Amino acid sequence: MASSSERDVQRSVIALNARAWGIAFGLVLGGGLLLATLFLVVRSGPNPGQHLRLLSVFFPGYSVSVVGALVGFVYAFVLGYALGRVVGFVYNRIAFR
Repeated sequence: MASSSERDVQRSVIALNARAWGIAFGLVLGGGLLLATLFLVVRSGPNPGQHLRLLSVFFPGYSVSVVGALVGFVYAFVLGYALGRVVGFVYNRIAFR
């Protein structure tokens, strides 16, 4: 049987940092949307990003433009941060029943 200090060490090694997961998810989602939008802005054409433009339904103020890319980054970062926090929280709850 493991002692109390061994269980504490094991718990701290196995536990996820929910804030770190939130920041990581936020940067991945926000950065992905930023890069995708900027790619479409540079590529341009007659109707750039017709599918990506649909995100303005969920992200008010978002558009396929440089300013829209920054607005989309903020929205996607917040969404990713929330998802990452949930993943960390659920994992820790399941791992330490």
